[in-house]
Parts: sequence; C-alpha cells; structure tokens
Amino acid sequence: MTIKQLPAALRPREKLLNQGPQCLADAELLALLLRTGNREHSVLAMAQNMLDQFSGLAGLMQASAGDLRRIKGLGPAKVSELCAVIEIARRAMLQGLSQEPIFESPTRVKEYLQLRMSTLEHEVFAVLFLDSQHRLLCMEEMFRGTLTQASVYPREVVKRALALNAGAVVLTHNHPSGVAEPSRADERITATLRDALQLVDVRVLDHIIVGRGQTVSLSERGLM
Repeated sequence: MTIKQLPAALRPREKLLNQGPQCLADAELLALLLRTGNREHSVLAMAQNMLDQFSGLAGLMQASAGDLRRIKGLGPAKVSELCAVIEIARRAMLQGLSQEPIFESPTRVKEYLQLRMSTLEHEVFAVLFLDSQHRLLCMEEMFRGTLTQASVYPREVVKRALALNAGAVVLTHNHPSGVAEPSRADERITATLRDALQLVDVRVLDHIIVGRGQTVSLSERGLM
C-alpha cells in the first residue's frame, strides 16, 4: 500500500502536523525524507528495509555516502539529502557535547569520538587536547594513513600540547574496516607518546580506537 492509499489520518505528513513528530514511528520519519519509493517497494517499506539493513536509526546515523549509494532506489539526490540530514544531526550532537566539561569518563569520550570518526573512510590518528579540567580545547588530526610507530611524531604532539597549554590529551584513531580491536603497534605508540608528553607534564588519559558502531578504550582494557 502506498502512502496515498492510506487514510489521511495515517499518512506520516498529516500525523506529524496534527500530532507532532514524536508520534511517528522510525520508518515513518525516514519515509518523509525519502518521499517516494521504487517500483518494488512503497516508501514506507523502503524506509523499513533501510532501517533493518542498518540496524535502526543509530546505525543509519553512522552510514557513509558509499553505504547509502548501495541501497537500491536511492539516487544521488536522496543520498545527498540523507547525508545532509545525518551531518546536521551529528554536528548538533557534537556541539552540545563539546560545550560541556564532558571528558571525565571514557564513556563520554567514546560517544564524542563515535560521532566524529566512525564514518571516516580513511585511517586517521588524532589527538583531543584538554585543559586542566578536562574540557575540550580542540581535536586535531595529526596523521592520516596506515598507523605505524614510525608514522606518529611525538615531537609534533608535544609542540601542539604546549602551544595550546593542554593539561591532558586523549589519543584516538579509527579503523575503517569497522573492527576496533587494538594491536600491539597501538600499545607501543601509546607508550611512546605517554612517555614524551610526561616530560612536559601532560597526561595521556586514554587511547581510543573507533570502528563502525564500536569503540575500544585502551585504558579500560588495562593496556596503558
């Protein structure tokens, strides 16, 4: 059944206007963005199929443009609109998180980094520079590419920490493959940076690895 065949009171747009967006199911909200289905599925069925494929709205929020392009029936226009909506939502959440002294627990840091890094399609090593109260000063990409001991320069991290008057840092990198398990190389890099930053009285609070829908804290694993 298409949306036009539904009684007016059951159509997503009319429900939203009359009852508010909170009354709509996830598939109905997504259907409003998609607007039309394809030859095989109504827009509501198409929306539900997408939610099933991405394991709900949380998974859809982490979808990349490449992921969306693989959905049958999504052309460039719909992919662009969905990417824009996802990015607006991500930036709104990031803004709220970064305005608070949030980095007092690994859980809050992992939430922040999942939003920032989980959809990147290339490997990035970044540093969160924090003040003495663990509020975010800035997050900077320090290296891009396959992570090795030789590719991370402790001197550059120390220089930025001193320039920003940071009191602590959180190290992070992503695994575009989606698997966030740490390697021995990750442990060695963490130890090297911890020792270098300790010389200028800057603490390394954690090293967090970000995958698709998964983050791993080396501190929580007892690997620091």
